[in-house]
Amino acid sequence: MNPEFWHQKWHNSELGFHLPQVHPLLQRYLGELSLKAGQTVFLPLCGKTLDIGYLLEQGYRVIGAELSDKAVTELFDSLNRQPVITDWQGGKRYQHGDLTVFQGDIFLLQSNDIETTDAIYDRAALIALPDAMRERYARHLVTLTDKAPQLLITLEYDQQQMDGPPFSVGELQVRSLYENDYRITPLSRKMILDHEPVFRERGLTALYENAFLLG
Repeated sequence: MNPEFWHQKWHNSELGFHLPQVHPLLQRYLGELSLKAGQTVFLPLCGKTLDIGYLLEQGYRVIGAELSDKAVTELFDSLNRQPVITDWQGGKRYQHGDLTVFQGDIFLLQSNDIETTDAIYDRAALIALPDAMRERYARHLVTLTDKAPQLLITLEYDQQQMDGPPFSVGELQVRSLYENDYRITPLSRKMILDHEPVFRERGLTALYENAFLLG
């Protein structure tokens, strides 16, 4: 997918993927990752999610990766943090205290950039990528974090009824991408179409939200 697509989304404030609250499934299942205070959670393609503030409040260190510089700037502004900005090989690094965000191309991010990762929280990264990019992304994430346990949230629907993004990623595809590296535990599957009228308007007759623990 052309990076310009996402830059344009942020430029036009077309942010249907941005939730106005902390994700309920993160609050419900964060404990499944068995994290200790001070440990590090990595958020790929993090945007300006409110989940970051929540994780920081729980006492965790957060590292994010995000393509859009506008998203990263708005994230730090929302947290009332003035970051130190430096260069890395894929873009700009924004850092303040226990929060670091790598703005730029996530595929250029290396394990020595982020050092130790204790867990991954993927709420909208895998489903933002077309099928042709998901295998590359999954392999990169596994290598980047040394198979850190992962809380993964996906959407699932009939892809013939609507073009992504977000794309449909069900349990079978999660297993095909990750089962060689993780034990995959489905945590929940819930029909959410009644709460997502925009997707009904786009032609969907069913929309499920799934949560998985990869450990």
